[in-house]
Amino acid sequence: MPLKVKQIATAKPGRHSDGRGLYLLVKPTGTRSWVLRVQHNGHRRDIGLGSVTLEPIPHVEDVPIIRRRSLTLAEAREKARIGRELARAGLDPRAEWTIEEKVVPTFETAAKEYHRQVAKGWRNGKHGAQWIKTLETHAFPVIGKRRVDAIDAPDIQRVLLPIWLSIPETSRRVRQRIGVVLDYAKGKGWRETEAPMRALGQLMSGLRQPKGKNFAAMPYQHLPEFFLGLMAKEPSAGRLAVQFLILTAARSGEVRGAKWSEIDLVTSEWRIPADRMKAGRMHIVPLSPAALGVLSAAGNFFGRAPGQTVFPGLKGQPLSDATLSKAVRGSGGGEATVHGFRSAFRDWAADTGVADSWAEAALAHGNPNKTEAAYKRTTYFEQRRDTLMPAWAQYCTDAGRSCA
Repeated sequence: MPLKVKQIATAKPGRHSDGRGLYLLVKPTGTRSWVLRVQHNGHRRDIGLGSVTLEPIPHVEDVPIIRRRSLTLAEAREKARIGRELARAGLDPRAEWTIEEKVVPTFETAAKEYHRQVAKGWRNGKHGAQWIKTLETHAFPVIGKRRVDAIDAPDIQRVLLPIWLSIPETSRRVRQRIGVVLDYAKGKGWRETEAPMRALGQLMSGLRQPKGKNFAAMPYQHLPEFFLGLMAKEPSAGRLAVQFLILTAARSGEVRGAKWSEIDLVTSEWRIPADRMKAGRMHIVPLSPAALGVLSAAGNFFGRAPGQTVFPGLKGQPLSDATLSKAVRGSGGGEATVHGFRSAFRDWAADTGVADSWAEAALAHGNPNKTEAAYKRTTYFEQRRDTLMPAWAQYCTDAGRSCA
């Protein structure tokens, strides 16, 4: 017979059936709890549903049944019904509820956790401090207390609007770092989707940063015009290096230290050894026809000896970062930083719908989620070779493109 409410408080120690697998368990100490007995994969399982409460508790009324720690008879019956349906579908109710009960952190908590995990591997401690400081200053006051699964494009837009025109370089960094945190949250199972950067790009598209103002990072919309001016100049090691840097989305140090021994013209690959990579792992860059054209010009001007740097400076030594910066300024780039071209690539990828995983692989960014990284070892090389890098090169070299 089904239990009655008045029986629950007076039931003696033992197991009392409410029917359909739901039991009231009373221990000799008087502790009362609900237990559901189901069949899963041919085995009988007893699953604890929670302790007994005789009256609803006001402060948990908004908490879903499956996440309650104390249940009335009616609530226990409802939770048992859900458990039976999960078992019939071949699922383990306990495992499913564990997922549901996972605490989803706020953006601030997730950002600080991500920072703690990855900052240890950064060689530049100052960069690590600046990374979290930008979020503390601009993002935490706006979205810091929001759960990471609730943050959408309009939320990120509210963070960026006050700084989008006044300090564009900072706004770009804040945007990128928010995206990284949300992607990390997706990997942890706290969000169903990655950062909504494509939707954000549409929201911000009407707020073009004004022309004629020198920015530390060049908006990707200006890149085709800049690239055309760069190619129109007389070739030099610095200008060719900047072209190659843009087309490969590589770091300045990686390009300046590139040697012909790392270049495979047969497979159209640039194999950067682990000791020259920030993450300490070999990175293979697929070379688009445009990038190969830059290498051909460099070889014709400076030679192709295997141990020689591709873009040599004085006396055959690697170029300095200042030389690349000078090449940028001399070709109409204003105060745009050399490193900022990687950010331009990332923004272009986000706004054009490129998968975040492809773009992050192209930038040789590591996966901060160690568990996910252990299983997901692909570098998306085929996708980068066949789709991503040719599309980026086409965008950069399209002289007829209108630059907003």
